[in-house]
Amino acid sequence: MSVLLELSGKPGVIAVGEYSYRGDRFSVKGELSDEMARMASIMCRTTTMSEHMQARILDSFCPDCGILPPQGWIVRGPMFTVCNIANVFCFLDNNTGSLNEIVAQMRELLGDTDPKLI
Repeated sequence: MSVLLELSGKPGVIAVGEYSYRGDRFSVKGELSDEMARMASIMCRTTTMSEHMQARILDSFCPDCGILPPQGWIVRGPMFTVCNIANVFCFLDNNTGSLNEIVAQMRELLGDTDPKLI
């Protein structure tokens, strides 16, 4: 079963998607229009690139402190949360989904992704 299919069936998942590291391709399952899916893919790729830059900056002040390589990020709002591991993102309804379960599943499925691909 694909990562997107497995995650999209979880309670509270609004949408789950995957973007290419180059940023020119994406696929999404869930409740996003094509245009929203495209924008979500761009936003998640850009945020991931920023996260990697910030981790490298922190590592320059604190070499070998355990921040590298970064493995993902989470942004929680009042209604939904966006989490990203490797090149897969998930939009989760805060009232009906379990962030802990989704992140655990994403780490299980994507945790061994080579960070050099990002």
